[in-house]
Amino acid sequence: MSDLRVVFMGTPEFAVTIMDKLVQEKMNVVGVVTAPDKPSGRGRKINQSAVKQYAVENNLNVLQPTNLKDPEFISELRALNADVFVVVAFRMLPEVVWAMPPKGTINLHASLLPNYRGAAPINWAIINGETESGVTTFFIEKEIDTGKIIEQSKVNIGPDETVGQLYERLMHLGADVMLHTLLNLDTGMANATSQDELMQQDFKPAPKIFKQDCIINFNQPVESVHNFCRGLSPYPAAWCMITDESKQETKTFKIFGTKVSDQPVDNTSALISSSEGILFPCKDYYLIATEIQPEGKRRMHFKDYLAGNSIENLTVATV
Repeated sequence: MSDLRVVFMGTPEFAVTIMDKLVQEKMNVVGVVTAPDKPSGRGRKINQSAVKQYAVENNLNVLQPTNLKDPEFISELRALNADVFVVVAFRMLPEVVWAMPPKGTINLHASLLPNYRGAAPINWAIINGETESGVTTFFIEKEIDTGKIIEQSKVNIGPDETVGQLYERLMHLGADVMLHTLLNLDTGMANATSQDELMQQDFKPAPKIFKQDCIINFNQPVESVHNFCRGLSPYPAAWCMITDESKQETKTFKIFGTKVSDQPVDNTSALISSSEGILFPCKDYYLIATEIQPEGKRRMHFKDYLAGNSIENLTVATV
């Protein structure tokens, strides 16, 4: 339990896990700021953010500004008399907001800062073949993800772990680290370290990933292709173009589950079926695809695909 007055800002499910930890540990959450309700889907049904749904269920005070600089919102926020703001997976804040609380505004980032600043830190850590990741709490400043680091916690990344699996682990780790950070802040035990002191020459960014960034380049070592696919699984998903030579037709394939094989590739672009999966030729060895989604079909296990399809004439198309 803490007397620290906290305003929580967030939108997706990831943020809910952190907020729930604070609520369950009796932190004094005096307000919640989240995205406005918006219509979605075919019926244009009005949807609430995951954070709003949780806040309403737990009788928390909710603010949903469309403009974070709106004078009315600023006035409402100031009236909450918060000691600290906690930000998890939310919008970029204007200085009039993040500079408001006397003890600062704390962000949770799913990487070991200063590496992997940006919108997709978990994806890029796996794509780049990192063997460890983690979470960081830091004070928000003008430049995104550059503020002083308060606390970090590391985890190892498994050789076949996907971004979805690591996301789950970092979400729960982040909840523990944020709680610990706030308790230390309340007792005056929180220390902050400039990121400049930790910056190294091989600094790695984590920019937003778009669909065109998800095209698989099989002209790379199988290990790199494997990392790329698992770093985009399940979302936004790595994809490639497959040509059916018998029909002279090319379609997209999304690849979700992969393993590295020790079967060498001998100058071919043809796919092969095996008991372990569908083999895609890379620069050196075959990539084993265990879970795929052909164009216009559902996501499926490779055995389900092979049960109704032949891959005898399928080749990887050049994109």
